[in-house]
Amino acid sequence: MAPSNQAKGIFFTLVSQAAWGILPIYWKLLVSVNSLSILAFRILCSLFLILCILLPQGNTRWLRIILEPKRRLLVFVSMCLVTCNWGLYIWAINAGHTVESSLGYYINPLVSIVLGLIFFRERLSRIQWAAFGFAAAGVVILTVFSGDFPWISLGLALSFGFYGLCKKKAPAGSLETLGAETLLAAPLALLFILLPPNALRELGELSPGLWALLILSGAVTAIPLYCFARGVKLLPLSAMGFIEFIKPTIMLIIGVFIFGESFPLRNVLPFSLIWIAVFLYSISFVRRKS
Repeated sequence: MAPSNQAKGIFFTLVSQAAWGILPIYWKLLVSVNSLSILAFRILCSLFLILCILLPQGNTRWLRIILEPKRRLLVFVSMCLVTCNWGLYIWAINAGHTVESSLGYYINPLVSIVLGLIFFRERLSRIQWAAFGFAAAGVVILTVFSGDFPWISLGLALSFGFYGLCKKKAPAGSLETLGAETLLAAPLALLFILLPPNALRELGELSPGLWALLILSGAVTAIPLYCFARGVKLLPLSAMGFIEFIKPTIMLIIGVFIFGESFPLRNVLPFSLIWIAVFLYSISFVRRKS
């Protein structure tokens, strides 16, 4: 891989992870809105924003993706994965599970690394295997310490891990595939608005400020997702995996220090192991470039 492409991949990935890390604050502002309604607006407003970019360019490649059966299947799977991830994520944040969500995104990089090894035959150096071991140990200990089966964490980790795999195999550019995904998800979004009891009435009673936040959810969704899709095209999944530790760390800080969620002292050990892993991988990356 050319150094310039690798640098671009790191940049786009860092932007996406930093944006997603602070996004819980945004969704918390919408805590009074039904989670399905938030998800619906997130899909529809993202689609509208992407159309505003693609249509003036005369870009119809994203429509051809949907018309071809093989491509349509891959995009449909990625749409299902990202929709489930978005919905679970929004619900978890607004239900007070930000710390548990951060655990999911600590597990997610491990999923990305394993998928890279399996599907793309990516290789890890010895120091990267050591980093993987520390990270895996930290996640296992953290999961055991939590006491309950971490279905929120695993749901977020697996759905987004496999979504990254789909994006890696995507047959077109980042924006085109994102447009195809949101277009396929649009009917589902409309059902989320129309079917739940009192959903339309509740939306009609929202303040102008909340309406503005719902409409802007398209931008705060599409921009980081576009950056992620660019990054995943330019970097190995194993490299993506370790950079993705940035997002849950920011989320954890927000959950504990801003939202006031609990962080028991017993969690210090597993999180320390995870950060040792990040440090080791950073060393391996610097050595590779020197």
